Amino acid sequence: MAELPVEKMLLSEVFQKVSNAKTKKEKIALLKKYSTPALRALLIWNYDESVVSMVPKGEVPYRKNDSPPGTDHTMLFHEYKKLYHYVKGGNDGLNKIKREQMFVQLLEALQEDEAQVLCMVKDKTLGKRYKITKACISEAFPEIEWGNRSGK
Repeated sequence: MAELPVEKMLLSEVFQKVSNAKTKKEKIALLKKYSTPALRALLIWNYDESVVSMVPKGEVPYRKNDSPPGTDHTMLFHEYKKLYHYVKGGNDGLNKIKREQMFVQLLEALQEDEAQVLCMVKDKTLGKRYKITKACISEAFPEIEWGNRSGK
């Protein structure tokens, strides 16, 4: 079966493929193969300590969108441009309650696995589920400058 183009793949699928790779070299190759601004944005939010989430840590109360992949849901690949609302320095003037409502609406629109990925990223726990390290990311994307984000 032919592989889907990267813009049609769920980022949760990309993270799983990278996580399943046996060697660091394979992980780096996969990160490069599936490199998109959305993928890099999520990795930076998760692994850069200077990125501060403006959405509370922990469980988010939302209705899971259990529609089958490829049907009635949006994708992080397309929605990542809105993520600035949820980090310090992105849209600091946004009312806390409005921000949290928007985050819940985004989660409810995403396919369930991608919503889980976004919740892990906001809590900086992606590495607990997927075997992807900051060292691998730094090697795959040497252009990423770590630190000095969110005014921290």
